Amino acid sequence: MMKSIVRLELGCALAACILIATGCGGSSGGSAGTGTQVASAPVITTTAALNGAVVLKLTSATSGAVIHYTVDGSTPTTSSQIYEAPFLVASNLTVNAIAAAPGYLPSSVTSQTFSLNIPSGTLVWSNEFTNSTGANAEPNPAVWSYVTGQSPWNQELEFYCGWDWSVSPCTTSAPNSYVGTDGYLHIVAEQPSPGVYTSARITTQGLFSFQYGRIEFRASVPEAQGIWPSAWLMGNNNATVGWPACGEMDVEERVDAPTTPDWTHGAIHGPGFTGGNLSTKYYFPSGSTAADWHTYGMIWRKGSISYYVDNPAAPYVTYTPSSLSGLSGAVWPFDAGQASYILLNLAVGGSYPGPPNSSTPFPAEMLVDYVRIYTN
Repeated sequence: MMKSIVRLELGCALAACILIATGCGGSSGGSAGTGTQVASAPVITTTAALNGAVVLKLTSATSGAVIHYTVDGSTPTTSSQIYEAPFLVASNLTVNAIAAAPGYLPSSVTSQTFSLNIPSGTLVWSNEFTNSTGANAEPNPAVWSYVTGQSPWNQELEFYCGWDWSVSPCTTSAPNSYVGTDGYLHIVAEQPSPGVYTSARITTQGLFSFQYGRIEFRASVPEAQGIWPSAWLMGNNNATVGWPACGEMDVEERVDAPTTPDWTHGAIHGPGFTGGNLSTKYYFPSGSTAADWHTYGMIWRKGSISYYVDNPAAPYVTYTPSSLSGLSGAVWPFDAGQASYILLNLAVGGSYPGPPNSSTPFPAEMLVDYVRIYTN
């Protein structure tokens, strides 16, 4: 199931939006120039995360420069990973980076070694959605941005609204995403008029990303016909190689009304496995549903992705490159060097759940208590 992401603007033709979303015609960027000037070497800056971890940012003073980097100690080239967003550093590694721009020779290498020695299982980053303002607040704009406009994916029906949007059918009087005074992130699907639906998709794309570790979402999700809540990740290189080459990791996803037993599922998508090939259901214990509070987690290590509900010591599925056996053209994209960004959204309708009906309550609300990342 494709859920590729792109920021939509009003007036964007649907066909063009779909073209962008699927990565068609994307630029690979970063080709070395042929001039005599040398691009300015990247500058590494860090900000503190939690328990010794840092968030690393790369910049270059050369206008239009593309930064290429490695985290394995190797010397970067213009074929190395392209820097797209600040990323979490929570392990012992060396970051090497160069800048390249048209008309310039590639820069010298900037290098920094991190000897953090953070123990396994340590909390290194979190968004707790605290709010002491006395009113509904915007999700932290240093971490979260918005995908906006009519969804072009999966025949979904919703129009995604940003914070404080007054563009019809969105309204500032009923925001579709906010941090409440209860300390929860609220993502709300509304039906402002018959056949018209609004909701929110928030993302850390371009603002924060990470590679490897254990991520948890504590959430309560709505269950009703045509309702589709998700907590998931996409590779930063979506901006250059497109989907599915960037890799997609779905940590929490379910559709429609509760069942007995109730369920959620975790999936991965990449080249050659974009449908339900690698998707596994988790069935809740008797008496429990997805509408209850649960912790949905993913353990991402080199060569493996595991999903769990409530207990990280008991994953219900683990995928490895060998899971792709028998899938024609399948390529494991999750160890190509890219970090991944986070997405939270509540879709309405689409090819997976089908449309809402008279039994579907609006507003429908997905609540998120926190997003946390731990070391492996």
